[in-house]
Amino acid sequence: MNRDTICVQGGYTPGNGEPRQIPIIQSTTFKYATSEDMGKLFDLEADGYFYSRLQNPTCDMVAKKICELEGGTAAMLTSSGQAANFFALFNLCEAGDHIVASSTIYGGTFNLISVTMAKMGITATFVDPLCTEEELNAAFRPNTKVVFGETIANPALTVLDIEKFAKAAHAHGVPLMVDNTFPTPVNCRPFEWGADIVTHSTTKYMDGHGAVLGGAIVDGGKFDWMAHADKFPGLCTPDDSYHGITYAERFGKEGAFITKATAQLMRDFGSMQSPMNAYMLNLGLESLHVRMQRHCANGMAVAQFLENHPKVAYVNYCGLESSPYHALAQKYLPNGSCGVVSFGLAGGRQAASTFMKELKLAAIETHVADARTCCLNPASSTHRQMNDEQLAAAGVPAELVRMSCGLESAEDLIADIAQALDKV
Repeated sequence: MNRDTICVQGGYTPGNGEPRQIPIIQSTTFKYATSEDMGKLFDLEADGYFYSRLQNPTCDMVAKKICELEGGTAAMLTSSGQAANFFALFNLCEAGDHIVASSTIYGGTFNLISVTMAKMGITATFVDPLCTEEELNAAFRPNTKVVFGETIANPALTVLDIEKFAKAAHAHGVPLMVDNTFPTPVNCRPFEWGADIVTHSTTKYMDGHGAVLGGAIVDGGKFDWMAHADKFPGLCTPDDSYHGITYAERFGKEGAFITKATAQLMRDFGSMQSPMNAYMLNLGLESLHVRMQRHCANGMAVAQFLENHPKVAYVNYCGLESSPYHALAQKYLPNGSCGVVSFGLAGGRQAASTFMKELKLAAIETHVADARTCCLNPASSTHRQMNDEQLAAAGVPAELVRMSCGLESAEDLIADIAQALDKV
């Protein structure tokens, strides 16, 4: 089925006389006739629901739609994109393990891996997304359990060479995990290029209206966990905290990863998405394929204007032929990338501050991928925990402005940018 149709009708097919829109099952608990019936659910021997911290029908319908859009085999929703990335990484790693990650990932995820997970005994090596295959392979250690990157990095807007990173990951017997938030499955499906697990901040384009927080994890169902059983004991040996189940044996390549993340991590951490949020997320998904076209068109128009402006030192947008990522974008994102453009002003940090203050249409927000245009200086907000060296390595120098082009008229957006630049 075409992705456009999945956006509108995926995940839920009503029966005769049933609601046309997905129902909101706003209930914490579910009733059963006997303890034996409920016991089968706790033993993972039957499908069903008993407590919405683990699973909820509304959330599962929306997760199924995202799974269909990505071409995966199983999916789950989380309370935020940050929760999705943590769950997906922690589902594979424990104290003493190691992660290889792209250095240009979102600042919050960089901090999650480099600081918070380090406190759990999980170390990481960060590599330039444009590194050679030799440099990438040199980053692996015997205890490496996963490779992580973003299809389009936020806010550096680097494009991940998915096939190169997948080849290296698989050569070392570990999966490639890709955060696909910016392009969404409308513009890129990482599984088709060798990725094994995909994550999303559904708060961004999938919702698209700045209304509800959320995240998603999708399993491609192709990584053979049992072939690398020594690396993944959590999936390939009995789980004493859940009736001795061996997830990879019971649920196979297609279902082991998501079942473990639900039965273990959602049970213990509880970062679930509410049914109401899932319902509103689904409303956004129904128009995702239409909105992404406009976001990309506006992003390209703004990037082209900025590239030719004398007060702009540089522009990062993979749709521009001048971008070092243009060839990768042509390969992985032939139908467009996203509506986010980042650029540096010749006048440095102060010029960036003045520019943003003078904007009329674009609002200064710690948000991106919204129907309304917004902008941010990452060095003073989302990435402020980084020093200058780390900022440079992450591709977000102090003068960088990230602008997320919304669904407004491109002509109006450019006029607003032009008047603000005139005052710099």
